[in-house]
Amino acid sequence: MKKGIIIALLALGLGQVAFAQDRYFTRDGHVEFFSETPMENIEATNDKMTSVVDFENGKFEFAVLIKSFEFEKALMEEHFNENYMESNTYPKASFVGEIEDFAGVRNSNFPPGVEMAAHGKLTIHGVTKDVVIPATITPDGGQYKIASIFKVSPADYNIEIPNTVRDNIAKEIKVTVSAVIVPLKK
Repeated sequence: MKKGIIIALLALGLGQVAFAQDRYFTRDGHVEFFSETPMENIEATNDKMTSVVDFENGKFEFAVLIKSFEFEKALMEEHFNENYMESNTYPKASFVGEIEDFAGVRNSNFPPGVEMAAHGKLTIHGVTKDVVIPATITPDGGQYKIASIFKVSPADYNIEIPNTVRDNIAKEIKVTVSAVIVPLKK
């Protein structure tokens, strides 16, 4: 009887280890955005993105606190948080989705720099949209590097740009995401 209990506990423990090894995460991913117009360029960075990738099923999530974006000019940062993003009301942006054709990629053991697409829901400023985000995943000694570049339109997320500065902000903002994800330990 004791032997059966010990085997059952070991099996449960090994199952949890296998599960944990399939999930990778980071708390210090990098997100930046860039708005280019003839009037001025606006750039902000954020090194506090959290992300989890489950290599068992291809599920992928990331989230970033809006107030963690840093600008070169303090006034830009203030306007961004108070006037455009309303970060007290909408404190974070997030993506929840799945990596497309993940089984095929997983079976090939992630060749270096494999390009993928994640289908899911991007939430910004309280608005959620279905999107496809391209990504490159590269194995790197027991961890993975993730990189993605995509565009976001402020109008799609009900971010109002006043007429007085409309020419200073691009209609589409380039978003760059990069992270090194490591095994999630329980």
